[in-house]
Amino acid sequence: MPEPQWHTVATTAELPAGGRKLVSIEGKSIGLFNVHGEIVAVLDVCPHELAPVCRGRVSGTTLPSAPGEYCWGREGEILACPWHGWEFDLTTGRCLVDEKLRLRRYPVEVVGDEVRVAL
Repeated sequence: MPEPQWHTVATTAELPAGGRKLVSIEGKSIGLFNVHGEIVAVLDVCPHELAPVCRGRVSGTTLPSAPGEYCWGREGEILACPWHGWEFDLTTGRCLVDEKLRLRRYPVEVVGDEVRVAL
């Protein structure tokens, strides 16, 4: 298997906690997100209808709870597609309503203050 090619795409200062940055790597639009101190990189394509998913709202979601109760949690971990509202877990890439769908994630490394993504 070939070695991944790393691309320096941002500095840590450009991605504070809860921050987001869109970059282009080899013609692909990639969204970078700082999720509780971990930098996550995902392809800017929603697997549902190919929308630019990285432009969506980042927030939390309702958690399993008793009937009539609504518990909110996972703030800053859930990306909602701007077209149809499909929600994705940024920490895993998985869709919250259809386990067969997931965001395409890329490896990320932070070296000094540089954020690098491998394709």
